[in-house]
Amino acid sequence: MHIPEGALSPQTYGAAYAVMLPIWALAARAVRRRLSARKVPLLAIGAAFSFVTMMFNVPVPGGTTGHATGAALIAILLGLWAAVMAVSVVLAVQAFLFQDGGITSLAANCFNMAFLMPVASCAVYQVVAWRAGAAAPRRVLAAGVAGYVGLNAAALGTAVMFGIQPYVAHAPDGHPLYFPYSLRVAVPVMMAEHLLVFGFVEAAVTAAAIAYLARTEPQLLEIAPRAATGGEPG
Repeated sequence: MHIPEGALSPQTYGAAYAVMLPIWALAARAVRRRLSARKVPLLAIGAAFSFVTMMFNVPVPGGTTGHATGAALIAILLGLWAAVMAVSVVLAVQAFLFQDGGITSLAANCFNMAFLMPVASCAVYQVVAWRAGAAAPRRVLAAGVAGYVGLNAAALGTAVMFGIQPYVAHAPDGHPLYFPYSLRVAVPVMMAEHLLVFGFVEAAVTAAAIAYLARTEPQLLEIAPRAATGGEPG
């Protein structure tokens, strides 16, 4: 769901940067204060996992791509703010080095995949996994549902950004200057693919990782529901 260069108007990507700059500042401060030193290697592994996962892009109609992100898994294990930082770094590397997503649209991509998705995933995981033990099957279910809902929340954010372009940036004759399709086209097309395909891929990846950690490293999940709101207390 990377938004490419030239798809968004300056009004849109400028607003996205205005929103994301304070979010990045808050996330950096929260991670520095709350993430313990023993969790830093896990943060790096999570970012690497997200990078590899997002490299498997499947082109979809409208000029964007569909893929899993790993953002839900990072948010579950390390907290919302850690997920914001890790996925933002991944998206920046992809934009600058691999032209996967635009540089002007970097903040928009980060808002959808590095902020909106972790927020939705954390909220869903907290509700579904409430008071479940580290090895409880409900933790795995919660992770899968969180991944599915989070990815589709990010897809909806992307679709809305695409779909508003004909309204916010057009020539005097009404011809769109950037993304040409309205919300009536962008939202159904984007959401159909993610609701029916990519959401289940994210759910499977997230649930499988949590199931594996529940067997091998259950201590990582002992603090997961509490950590999901903002990072390990410190």
